Amino acid sequence: MNIKQYLDSTYLKTAIQAGLSETENTTIVRGFIQEAIEEGFKLIMVRPDKVKLAKEMIVKANSKLLIGTVISFPEGTNSIEAKLAEAQQAIQDGVDEIDYVCNYEAFKVGNTELVKSEVLLGTKLAFEHHKVAKWIIEVAALTDAQIIQISALIKNVIIANFKEDCYPNVFVKSSTGFYKTENNLPNGATFPAIIMMLENASPLPVKAAGGVRTYEEAEEMIRLGVKRIGTSAAKTIAHGETASGNY
Repeated sequence: MNIKQYLDSTYLKTAIQAGLSETENTTIVRGFIQEAIEEGFKLIMVRPDKVKLAKEMIVKANSKLLIGTVISFPEGTNSIEAKLAEAQQAIQDGVDEIDYVCNYEAFKVGNTELVKSEVLLGTKLAFEHHKVAKWIIEVAALTDAQIIQISALIKNVIIANFKEDCYPNVFVKSSTGFYKTENNLPNGATFPAIIMMLENASPLPVKAAGGVRTYEEAEEMIRLGVKRIGTSAAKTIAHGETASGNY
C-alpha cells in the first residue's frame, strides 16, 4: 500500500492561531508545501489565501501534487452566496479540490433545505470547473443519529442531481480539526464516526480528517474503506512514527 497517496498533508492555521507573524506563518506553509512535493503526498491542504503560493511552488517543481482548500472554515455558517464566492476565487487561484464546511448548525436545528441547497450548488460549481468537492460535517458537533442523517442527506442530494460517474468526486469529510470539544473529547475522526459515515454516505467516498496520528490508525481507516486522510502530520505518519497534535 502506498499510504502517501491517501494522505492530504494539511496546514490550516492562521498566523493568529499559530501565534506567529504573517511572514513566519507563510514560511511554515511553504515548508509544508515543499515537504508534500518531496514526499509525494496526494494533496496539500491550505487556506484559500495560500492557494496561489501552492500553485506557484508546484508548477516550479513540476510536481503532480494536488491543491485543496477550505471554504467557510471552520464554522461553516457563511451564506451559500459567500461560500460560492470564496470557492470561485479559489478556483481562479488554481485549486483542485474544494472542502466546504457544511452548515451543520443549521442542520442541527432542522434547516435541512439550506444544507441541501449548499451541497447542490457547491458541488455544481466544483463540477463545472472539473474540481473535486468535499463536505465537512464536523462529527464532534453531532450526535450519532445526526452523523447518519447528514451523511445520508449529502449522498441523496448527489444521487438525485448528478450522474453516477460523478460520485467518486464528492467526499463526505469528518472534521475541520478546529472544533472545540468539552472534557478533552476527540474533535476529529473516530472509528465509530467513520464507520457510520461509510455506511450512510456510500457510494460517495469518505475522508477521515483530524485525529489520525499513527501509520497503524491510517492503515485501519483505509482498510475500513476511507479514501483520504487529512492530517498535519503526514510525513510523521508515512514514516511510521506517532504524531503528537490533534489534526
